[in-house]
Amino acid sequence: MAQPLVKKDDDHDDELEYSPFMGIEKGAVLQEARVFNDAQVDPRRCSQVITKLLYLLNQGESFTKVEATEVFFSVTKLFQSKDTGLRRMVYLIIKELSPSSDEVIIVTSSLMKDMNSKIDMYRANAIRVLCRIIDGTLLTQIERYLKQAIVDKNPVVSSAALVSGLHLLKTNPEIVKRWSNEVQEGIQSRSALVQFHALALLHQIRQNDRLAVSKLVGSLTRGSVRSPLAQCLLIRYTSQVIRDMANHGQSGERPFYEFLESCLRHKAEMVILEAARAITELDGVTSRELTPAITVLQLFLSSPRPVLRFAAVRTLNKVAMTHPMAVTNCNIDMESLISDQNRSIATLAITTLLKTGNESSVERLMKQITNFMSDIADEFKIVVVEAIRSLCVKFPLKYRSLMTFLSNILREEGGFEYKRAIVDSIVTIIRDIPDAKESGLLHLCEFIEDCEFTYLSTQILHFLGIEGPNTSDPSKYIRYIYNRVHLENATVRAAAVSTLAKFGFMVESLKPRITVLLKRCIYDSDDEVRDRATLFLSVLGGDGTVDNDRETKDFLFGSLEVPLVNLETSLKNYEPSEEAFDVNSVSKEVKSQPLAEKKAQGKKPTGLGAPPAAPASGFDGYERLLSSIPEFAAFGKLFKSSAPVELTEAETEYAVNVVKHIFDSHVVFQYNCTNTIPEQLLERVNVIVDASEAEDFNEVTSKALNSLPYDTPAQAFVVFEKPAGVPAVGKFSNTLTFVVKEVDPSTGEAEDDGVEDEYQLEDLEVVAGDYMVKVGVSNFRNAWEGMDEEDERVDEYGLGQRDSLGEAVNAVIDLLGMQTCEGTETIPSNARSHTCLLSGVYIGNVKVLVRAQFGMDSSKDIAMKLTVRAEDVSVAEAIHEIVASG
Repeated sequence: MAQPLVKKDDDHDDELEYSPFMGIEKGAVLQEARVFNDAQVDPRRCSQVITKLLYLLNQGESFTKVEATEVFFSVTKLFQSKDTGLRRMVYLIIKELSPSSDEVIIVTSSLMKDMNSKIDMYRANAIRVLCRIIDGTLLTQIERYLKQAIVDKNPVVSSAALVSGLHLLKTNPEIVKRWSNEVQEGIQSRSALVQFHALALLHQIRQNDRLAVSKLVGSLTRGSVRSPLAQCLLIRYTSQVIRDMANHGQSGERPFYEFLESCLRHKAEMVILEAARAITELDGVTSRELTPAITVLQLFLSSPRPVLRFAAVRTLNKVAMTHPMAVTNCNIDMESLISDQNRSIATLAITTLLKTGNESSVERLMKQITNFMSDIADEFKIVVVEAIRSLCVKFPLKYRSLMTFLSNILREEGGFEYKRAIVDSIVTIIRDIPDAKESGLLHLCEFIEDCEFTYLSTQILHFLGIEGPNTSDPSKYIRYIYNRVHLENATVRAAAVSTLAKFGFMVESLKPRITVLLKRCIYDSDDEVRDRATLFLSVLGGDGTVDNDRETKDFLFGSLEVPLVNLETSLKNYEPSEEAFDVNSVSKEVKSQPLAEKKAQGKKPTGLGAPPAAPASGFDGYERLLSSIPEFAAFGKLFKSSAPVELTEAETEYAVNVVKHIFDSHVVFQYNCTNTIPEQLLERVNVIVDASEAEDFNEVTSKALNSLPYDTPAQAFVVFEKPAGVPAVGKFSNTLTFVVKEVDPSTGEAEDDGVEDEYQLEDLEVVAGDYMVKVGVSNFRNAWEGMDEEDERVDEYGLGQRDSLGEAVNAVIDLLGMQTCEGTETIPSNARSHTCLLSGVYIGNVKVLVRAQFGMDSSKDIAMKLTVRAEDVSVAEAIHEIVASG
């Protein structure tokens, strides 16, 4: 209800005008409610008291059973009044009080009388209230009146009945489904609101019948819907039908697309925007399908109405994430929006331009953004910073200007989240672009000189300890780090001591200097700082206080040998005792993704929130896990671990995915298994692999699971031997075998006897791309010219007919499994030729560069010229063999 209002004018800019109901007490209002019982009802005063009661209810004030009953019975007496305004307030308070079933009878007769009144306002409101408070038994008694109301000539009454049907469908679906014929009539109504509500209700009635919804959409798309609101709703339902058909394997021409395209020519702006948004969100939308939607959105960019400009630029911003080239034609219009008075529009415009701009426009955009940043709030600045981070990864050669911009805004005023976003962006650029490391680290060092946020200071110091020692001149960072020991709080001082020790451990020439600095820290006022300094001095100085061996140094300065999640769980479960906590007792098994998270698409961690090199469940974690298993220790160094490949559907009894670990002469399949049935315990879990379609592979050993309880991920392994250094490929059939034991839900204990069972999994393939690691280069031209021309191999290939040039380019990228460079994975929608630059490391740690030139003729036949340079000419030839056989 009424809330505090801010009133501003020339004379009183900061004056506050408060609601007249602020500060009212429930007790006082309940006393005032006695006015409802007066012999002569005062409509104005009664309306004011009801308004106060509604205000209290909307503010979360709770009424006891007795209080609510007293108010309810008092309010029912007001039906005697003929005042229209008071009657509307009575309807509202009855709805809000939600009387119990025995109290409803008191007011039902009055409401049913109003429902058949000659006054339409009474009829509409009585229907709304009755449907809110009655149960299924009483609903059957008034069903006939509700069906009549749906087809009533008065649109207010008809809409009230339809909206009530939407609410009743949740509690009494079987009754509401009998109204289909009347609702169908409502769709033909001339009233825009009735048509809108009728379509919404009819769709809800049929929503569980996919064929019925498809028929409904098919019949209405022929032009029987006139209401713009209903048309928007129909567009949404049409999009859903298109998605459902695609999910159920229907191929060929996309159904109902012509209807969506025709809506782009509708006279109502809301319909045009809804249709454009629907087209841009279609799964697998093509450039041809996008073009008409982009065209109408481009027209809205120059609209005098801010809401249309905002809607258009917001939709284009989303399109730019997946189809940046399709939005480039709108860049000129969006550049004019950078100076828009509405800063939300300006922010969306600049972030869209950052996604769609080319390499030559980066400097110009940076100049415009510099003037723009001071006028917007931190939440919008964060959006811009994240867009700049993506732009820098897309155009690595422009890292200097982008890094300079980030460094400049890092020194300006701003809150914690804004500063954190900038720091995360700089960290991401340092990790992704090696050439940016030294300048980026210096920018971070300069920032912590004046950083007011303890968390950011400690995280930057931690990052410096990882990256700083690996630069060409690590000594230049020591001054910045040591200054933190004197000028910061205890938390930052302790982090600085640890970072100094890492430099001393990793850079032998700095060890004497670091030792001197650490000696000064042992007199610090904080216990943690003193203890750290003393411990690190003992290790670095070798004075015998602690065991100064390699294992101790690795424990103090190296990465953990166990996944952090497992370590956290073990520490939580540890009970203090005389026996010290043993880190070796922590499981080294990398747990697979929990079943509940399978459908959620998490954002890739970036910046300081990400692990230093790879996540614990990534390459480093897999390498530690495999080396800890004696049977695999002799396989040598792990070359590559693939992303998990799902072998089961998302909601089946058993969830299994597999990770392919590639060694020089072995391939290890790690099957991550999860039992999703609470009433079962699985034992002797193993995967039987049929390699009859993989002739170059011979099974060496397997490692089964002894037990697999409910919702406890664990791993089984199968190992195959292959010719050393050879990219052998093949197809493997997988069958999960196990013994099922029933579990008593009350005790959680499993039965002694079990039943042997098996579960067929999806097939698994080892492909040529599994033998290539994606490794980017910051300057492809320099890397290309740095390789010997004698190790170059060139050949031409016909790729046959394709729907688009992009399809052919993506097929080659997927086949080779290499990293695209300098944004060449993006292909203009109308391009007839394209050059794609790829880089990677082939098995045997051989660097490979590829220049693939594509051309398409008028019949959509595509030819490719493939030029490969590698450190070993045999690898260049192997790449050509992969393409020829693929």
